[in-house]
Amino acid sequence: MSLFRLLPALQLFYAQFASAQTSSTSISASTPTALSNNLLPAALLEPTISPNATQISSAPQSITTIVGVSRRTVSISSNATSTSSFSPQPTNSQPCNGHVEFCNRRFSNVSMVVAHNSPFAVAHNAASNQALPVLTQLNDGIRGLQFETHILNGTVQLCHTNCNLLNAGSLEAYLELVSGWLADNPYEVIAIMMGNDARVSPTTYIQPFTAAGMLPYLYHPSVPTANLTQWPTLSEMILANKRVVVMLDYLANQDAVPWLLDEFSYQWQTPFSPTDPSFPCTEQRPPNQPDDVSRDKMYMVNHNLNIEISDLIPGVGPMLIPAYTLLDAVNAVSGNGSLGVNVEQCTSMWGRPPNWLLVDYYNYGNFNGSVFQVAAMANNVTYSQDSCCGTVLSNRAHGKFSQVPVKALFAVFSFLVFLFS
Repeated sequence: MSLFRLLPALQLFYAQFASAQTSSTSISASTPTALSNNLLPAALLEPTISPNATQISSAPQSITTIVGVSRRTVSISSNATSTSSFSPQPTNSQPCNGHVEFCNRRFSNVSMVVAHNSPFAVAHNAASNQALPVLTQLNDGIRGLQFETHILNGTVQLCHTNCNLLNAGSLEAYLELVSGWLADNPYEVIAIMMGNDARVSPTTYIQPFTAAGMLPYLYHPSVPTANLTQWPTLSEMILANKRVVVMLDYLANQDAVPWLLDEFSYQWQTPFSPTDPSFPCTEQRPPNQPDDVSRDKMYMVNHNLNIEISDLIPGVGPMLIPAYTLLDAVNAVSGNGSLGVNVEQCTSMWGRPPNWLLVDYYNYGNFNGSVFQVAAMANNVTYSQDSCCGTVLSNRAHGKFSQVPVKALFAVFSFLVFLFS
């Protein structure tokens, strides 16, 4: 194990040691937070010192973060007069998932952007759903990685519909990149949501996750399903270094693989592969779930607009491609069919913002990275618009993808010829 991976634990030890050196005779008021200050890594903590530790009835420094307050100490003199002061105590200054405000929030109380079919960023392939690779996605702020999996020659592969149409490589190779990023970013929490398109045993996924070095990061829930109040806070997950929640849509078995969560036992989704630009907020998967159950679980808005092209190819069943030329509007902060409006509508309908905002080509919108602005608004935090997106400049999606439908039809036609030849 590298020294870097031990850093949070070493920092935690330092914080506990430093705490032990403070006064042992003072009477301390309890701190009404989910985590004690002594449980936060030293790198998450920054001391706030009263300007005069001996003044009468001194007030604590303003708390600008979600953990840590000054401890009140009361001293009784021989003439029965008392003075109170506030000893220096650490307050959080290290962001969790980019924001200090998130550290004390539950995992179920943060809205995150999900890259739909994250690995499918293959240039000149109409079956792609992203323009930028996974490391760029994560660096830009993507915290949900969603994709489908297939089996090819006994290996779990990242393919879109069919490995002859788009094959983005093995799951193991993809996870190796994610594992390296997690090691370099010890204060980030992410989710991985996999589609079991081959309907294989959940134990099939143990090998690629193990070989990629992901197992130490995987969160193991204490219950087979969780409501909104049963999730840990981000800081708790960071302290335990269990910073990855992995879900499988079908055939998960948590008795056999405890870290591979049954997705629809923990969250639900709005209509999948939407073609309706109004993006309904109704619950679709799992089917027939009572509203009271849905209101107490995390949920995802599928905000990736598709166009059905099967009518253009006689004899072919339903086939969808992303609405490329509408990405600027679909991923926008405001306007008809925008992600911003969709989040507002779902928040109004369900009484809270969605946990997951699933999008195609996340880097496009009314400005590059506008999807992150929407998430920030849902989370009531600020977003820096110049922090996205990779090496992509200010190209408008409409211009970039103006010829994609033609290319897509050609690719689909070529694929069908291959299948039926």
